[in-house]
Amino acid sequence: MRYYLVAILFILFDLEIAFLFPWAIVLEEIGAFGFWAMVLFLGILVVGFAYEWMKGALDWE
Repeated sequence: MRYYLVAILFILFDLEIAFLFPWAIVLEEIGAFGFWAMVLFLGILVVGFAYEWMKGALDWE
């Protein structure tokens, strides 16, 4: 079960980086809607990160 949680954690950070760099490049073009869409996306990732933290995926033994 532990490896499953670590894999989810990797996917969370991988998705964040894959979407954050292109978003940063076109931020001026997409305006406020694009900004708030990314805030929502990052909020969803934070919920996933909090779930991982509560399950103990960040505790290395």
